[in-house]
Amino acid sequence: MAVAGSEGTTRRRAPRADAALNRESIIEAASQVLAEQGTAVDVREIARRSGVGMGTLYRHFPKKEDLVRTVLHQDFSKWAESAREAAIDAKDPWAALTDFYEQALTGYARHSAIMENFALTWSDSELEGIHQLRLVVEELCTRAADSLRPGVTTDDLLLLLVSLGHAVQVTDKRDSHMWNRLLRISLDGLRADGCEPLPTDASPNTRRPL
Repeated sequence: MAVAGSEGTTRRRAPRADAALNRESIIEAASQVLAEQGTAVDVREIARRSGVGMGTLYRHFPKKEDLVRTVLHQDFSKWAESAREAAIDAKDPWAALTDFYEQALTGYARHSAIMENFALTWSDSELEGIHQLRLVVEELCTRAADSLRPGVTTDDLLLLLVSLGHAVQVTDKRDSHMWNRLLRISLDGLRADGCEPLPTDASPNTRRPL
């Protein structure tokens, strides 16, 4: 009786293991395809690369949006974490900030779906990946406070990443020369030495007419 029970348990576990393996294969293939082609990708290409049928893909992800959301969450978290690790490895605060942007933009250039998504979601601090990235930028901003021009905020640094990300999109991603130049120009603009005060928000009554 014990042997039969053991065999029955093995049979029940096998389909679960296969299902988990199929799901992992789908996510891995989707990550590759979304990085290459962006969110407009045909799910048939994902199924082909993962080695599963369309029926299996839809059992795990009934809607394409479900799969895209899962992959973006995973890949965005990895992207943010790799940028954080690059910043932590640099002992000098300014080098840490520089390394963060270089790592973030290099990873950004390799992932079309993140490119498409980040500009739309960067201000939503409720999203886990964005929250994770914001914490990294806050830490960098605090560490480099003595080197940054007065008034620079976490939102400034995040929005700069969005802007530089757009530069990555409109230049040849295979040649980082152009957006690297813009990064250096932007970082120079963040330095505290020899800069004018940043403009502040003006109330409607104090704004000058155009």
